[in-house]
Amino acid sequence: MMTMENIYLAIPLASLFGAIIAGLLGRQIGRSGAHTVTILGVGISFILSLIAFKHIVFDGGAVYNNTVYTWMVSGGLHFEVGFLVDSLTVMMLTVVTGVSLMVHIYTIGYMHEDPGYQRFFSYISLFTFSMIMLVMANNFMQLFFGWEAVGLVSYLLIGFWYKKETAIYANLKAFLVNRVGDFGFILGIAAVVMYAGSLDYMEVFAKADSMASQTMPIMGGVEWSVITVVCILLFVGAMGKSAQIPLHVWLPDSMEGPTPISALIHAATMVTAGIFMVARMSPLYELSETALSLVMIIGATTAFFMGLIGIVQNDIKRVIAYSTLSQLGYMTVALGASAYSAAVFHLMTHAFFKALLFLAAGSVIIAMHHEQDMRKMGGLKKYMPITYWTSLIGTLALIGFPGFSGFFSKDAIIEAVHDSSIFGSSYAYYMVLAGVFVTAFYSFRLFFLVFHGRERMDEHTRSHLHETPWVVTVPLIALAIPSVIIGGMTIGPMLFGDYFKGVIFVQQAHDVLAVIGEEFHGAFSFVQHAFHGAAIYLAAAGAVFAWYLYLQNPPMADSLKKRFSFLYTMLDKKYWVDEVYYTVFAKGSRLLGSGFWKGGDMVLIDGLVVNGSAKVVAWLAGVMRHLQTGMLYHYAFAMILGLVGMIYWFV
Repeated sequence: MMTMENIYLAIPLASLFGAIIAGLLGRQIGRSGAHTVTILGVGISFILSLIAFKHIVFDGGAVYNNTVYTWMVSGGLHFEVGFLVDSLTVMMLTVVTGVSLMVHIYTIGYMHEDPGYQRFFSYISLFTFSMIMLVMANNFMQLFFGWEAVGLVSYLLIGFWYKKETAIYANLKAFLVNRVGDFGFILGIAAVVMYAGSLDYMEVFAKADSMASQTMPIMGGVEWSVITVVCILLFVGAMGKSAQIPLHVWLPDSMEGPTPISALIHAATMVTAGIFMVARMSPLYELSETALSLVMIIGATTAFFMGLIGIVQNDIKRVIAYSTLSQLGYMTVALGASAYSAAVFHLMTHAFFKALLFLAAGSVIIAMHHEQDMRKMGGLKKYMPITYWTSLIGTLALIGFPGFSGFFSKDAIIEAVHDSSIFGSSYAYYMVLAGVFVTAFYSFRLFFLVFHGRERMDEHTRSHLHETPWVVTVPLIALAIPSVIIGGMTIGPMLFGDYFKGVIFVQQAHDVLAVIGEEFHGAFSFVQHAFHGAAIYLAAAGAVFAWYLYLQNPPMADSLKKRFSFLYTMLDKKYWVDEVYYTVFAKGSRLLGSGFWKGGDMVLIDGLVVNGSAKVVAWLAGVMRHLQTGMLYHYAFAMILGLVGMIYWFV
């Protein structure tokens, strides 16, 4: 019988072995071999994650925190591969491997005609392994390994269709933007090592109070709290990975990758890494209200303003991508309000319904012969009943319809922010509340344009419309079930119980969930209580407005677009952030490089140093050459002059 330690080790290795076999032996094992070995690997990881979940949560098993392998010891600093398995870890493992398994199965149907079939399965299995290593880490070195590994594999997957110019642009953009965030992240880790003298989580957490009492000089000699600097730098990394303003620009462009990877990136891997990391670092963040305030304000700004952009998108995948940006903002707001449990609770519920929405969009794209423009769809309900009903479930979960999973997690965040006293909480509350209306509007705009109204596709596409194969629809049904029930089932223990006891640390003065928990009397009463707040009515208003605008009175949508043309253009141009980044950073750095090349390389180095020294030597040689006449009396005369000069000098 396997020991729990062996089970923990097998969870990441199963996915890794599948990725290696499919990647290196893809030609030998063929297409069926590639999807069989990777699905088997991720399936084993999922089953073992469930066993680990049962052991920790239901059997009351001890938290596992041990070193698996010591890579290097330098100056007393240990660089190790180690696992920390607690209630937060097993929840994340179950979500990551479960969603990944559904994506793997779905990929059989979506990518069946793609020439890079084996390569794709190898990449997504490697992606899963990278996220598992990040989640299971008990030290900053392994966290950074997983952090960079998911970034690398996302680069490979976003640019999977490497002959497509827009895909290459998108993966390069993702890579560069994440390098900015990762620079802050590694500086944060360096600061941790400098002031805590360790990479191990528990050792660092034990020295958190000491770090909070120290200051460090910043620019201009200004002294900042060490813990604040560390938390802000680590959060810069989270801003890159979890696509928060202003490092959000890569995520919408990641839609250039195949739909299965869009689902995996947006639901269970990579973008959730930043949220998980901040929750894991709660013992540090709780000691810096400045950092918490920054986190909250950034999250609130992302939640509302990125949601607005989703309203004007016509690409079905991009609408859902901006939805992800907005929902990540909600999670970040919860982190800033010290409601870490609510953040990871929304992370969990969001993983299921967001994966469902992306895979449903992929099902539509398959049926529409890879058409993604919603303006060329409509009336698909009668052709694709399974995709229709599962999409409706995902949409209701996303807008926070009472009783659905997204309702419990989103409402908990809104209430937590409302009760928070941290600076910026009032601004954050109104942003997330307004975001409820925006979310419902763009979600049902997509739903009505795709599945209802008149059919706007060409006749050839209409004649071939049908429901997608079982390898596509089964994952949709499997994800629809938790999208409905998981929130109500787990809200009690996760938010108001002892599920995260000893794992997530919250100071009593910041414990907003404890305040909400005093009035919590079960999932049903939580639903009833929601009718006394504004969120549920804002969601209903957004859905009704979308219904009226796109089904009852479509000309009004065009009229509003013309009337508010500047606002529409601003949203369509994504607040011109891409243009600013291109002009200031991309174009600016190219001009700077060109200046250094022309001024530094060509003028200074080539002109003065290399060519200049050669010209000086050539000129000097030319002058000296005239002194070599071959006449003895010339040389004798020069010697006499030299002798006279010396006598004059000394005498």
